[in-house]
Amino acid sequence: MDLQKKAVFFDVDDTMYDHLHPTRDALRAVLGLSERFPYEEAYHRIRYYSDLLSAQGGLLEGKAGPDELDDMREGRFVLALQEFGVNITREQAVHVQKVYLDRQYRIEPFEGATSLMDALSSAGYLVGLITNGLEEHQMSKIKAMALENHVAPEHIFVSGTVGYAKPDPRIFEVVNERTGTLAEHCCYIGDSWRNDVAGATAANWRTIWFNHRNASPESDVLGAYETASSYAELKKLLLPCSKTNPASL
Repeated sequence: MDLQKKAVFFDVDDTMYDHLHPTRDALRAVLGLSERFPYEEAYHRIRYYSDLLSAQGGLLEGKAGPDELDDMREGRFVLALQEFGVNITREQAVHVQKVYLDRQYRIEPFEGATSLMDALSSAGYLVGLITNGLEEHQMSKIKAMALENHVAPEHIFVSGTVGYAKPDPRIFEVVNERTGTLAEHCCYIGDSWRNDVAGATAANWRTIWFNHRNASPESDVLGAYETASSYAELKKLLLPCSKTNPASL
């Protein structure tokens, strides 16, 4: 066990790929919403209700059954769209969810994402993924992007299997324990303020907020964090001057 090993872990949804695309496609296909509809704002509210309902039902820790999962998936669309004056039935929400899932498995990584992962691995870093959700669902997305070609399976951590979900710092502690790393040698990159920035910072990891949607902080965090809006910017933060020495972390 090498406790001096440097590690970089990435979130999956809206960090490895554009999570807005399948959401927008599903809303357009099922509800016929116009181009003028504020899809990005609605996307943020759908994510909010997804996190809220999942936390209430214990879904992210794998503590709930299929009925609770269906209620969350459908309820997030109903509640979020109400805020934009769009009232949909449960039946419509079921249809949106079905189309959304289909689009979720036809995704591609952001430009530069996998090449950065490979560069980090070549530079001596341990590279992995930490994502909230159910094992089967998250792994289907990971396989759709062929990320298993860039990350060792033992370095992929899904909350539904681990038993803790971001922002609970215990999921990061489990990762440290299972990978033989120390918090001070680990960096986490994610798009969600409440889950990724707050969670990783609370676990005393170096944290980079992948704020490609130019969002505003949702609260104060006890600790420093960095910000990047593209994988080119992430590369500059993680591999300055293309150094191959992992001590730079």
